[in-house]
Amino acid sequence: MESIEKYQTEESGYHPFIIREGWQVAQLNYMPEQHMDNINKLDIHHLTDEVFILLEGNAVLIAANINKDEVKFEATLLQPNVTYNIPKKTWHNIAMQEGCKIIIVEKSGTHIDDYKFHALTQSEQEELKDRVNTLFEEANTKVLQP
Repeated sequence: MESIEKYQTEESGYHPFIIREGWQVAQLNYMPEQHMDNINKLDIHHLTDEVFILLEGNAVLIAANINKDEVKFEATLLQPNVTYNIPKKTWHNIAMQEGCKIIIVEKSGTHIDDYKFHALTQSEQEELKDRVNTLFEEANTKVLQP
């Protein structure tokens, strides 16, 4: 009898592995699109919260309030073994450094049809990049200290 299922992947990108009645669990492994230099948009889900749990590496969770043409960013460096939630109807993205792995929990089908994108202007991208890179530098400094 095998009642315990095990899921894990080393491949880069987004991999939903448990999709059940109304919910899904996925693993997001670093991919170049999530490197801060390549983030040029935010996305939003209208039907679900999205939960993030850092397994390893460094990642910054980004949320934003968009009011007309003004974008106000909020960013936090993820800590391992802490559950972070992005409530539904919140613009967001995640910046990852190479080697990063994250578990994501959300309503099933979110990655198929419950998303909309907002393109960031060049100045918004630069503002966000400065903010995220400051958090990454702080994380890397802590690792280097004895």
